Amino acid sequence: MKAVVQDRYGGPEVLEFRDIDQPVPKDNQVLVKVQAAGVHRGDWHIMTGLPYMIRLVVPALGPRRPKVPVLGMDVAGRVEAVGKDVTRFQPGEEGFGWTDGSFAEYAVAPEDHLAAKPAALSFEEAAVVPISGFAALQAVRDVGEVQAGQRVLVLGAAGAVGWFAVQVAKALGAHVTGVASTSQLELVGSIGADEVIDYTRTDVTDGARQWEVIVDTGGRRTLAQLRRALPPRGRWPLSVVRGAGG
Repeated sequence: MKAVVQDRYGGPEVLEFRDIDQPVPKDNQVLVKVQAAGVHRGDWHIMTGLPYMIRLVVPALGPRRPKVPVLGMDVAGRVEAVGKDVTRFQPGEEGFGWTDGSFAEYAVAPEDHLAAKPAALSFEEAAVVPISGFAALQAVRDVGEVQAGQRVLVLGAAGAVGWFAVQVAKALGAHVTGVASTSQLELVGSIGADEVIDYTRTDVTDGARQWEVIVDTGGRRTLAQLRRALPPRGRWPLSVVRGAGG
């Protein structure tokens, strides 16, 4: 099969489009015929191996070269085959999710890394959801424990994770303030933010206002700055989303 492969870390020049063996699913894995693959900031980190610490914590990477040579994580496609222990998918069904090596004609993924693709979504639309959407869901619902009526501040609301975080918080009934650059304010408002703030004009961490939950996807503000915008029992689910696909 054809795949985008890298044998070393670096810029785009390390990527090669070449033939490799088609993967074979293990007992708990699904073989997906890839129809679309999402691209986000995390793929740049994998390609470059930077920051260096990522090589020690991401299973697909090694200290000197990638352990999984095929780039890509987000995937959407049709199930081609399933391992003997798989119960949620059958060949021919459509799914989306995340795995290692989605920039290829075929990819294998653990069954629990995939979900059935909604019929209303195209493969291209589904392929941009998994990593960033899951990070936002974890931050807002699981770690932030956002409740209806709470005030939520999303920093970097026009980025991939922030874009989803605004919508998840709104779906949970929160009052959402989205922070973005001047050119992105209309976009953030169009996805449901109750209020949009231009960070080039207003410092939301000056202590003048507070929010029960702050989702910071950019990581450009210090903990001391963020604490000024949080009440004593406020939540800051930063560890979930920082660096998770921008």
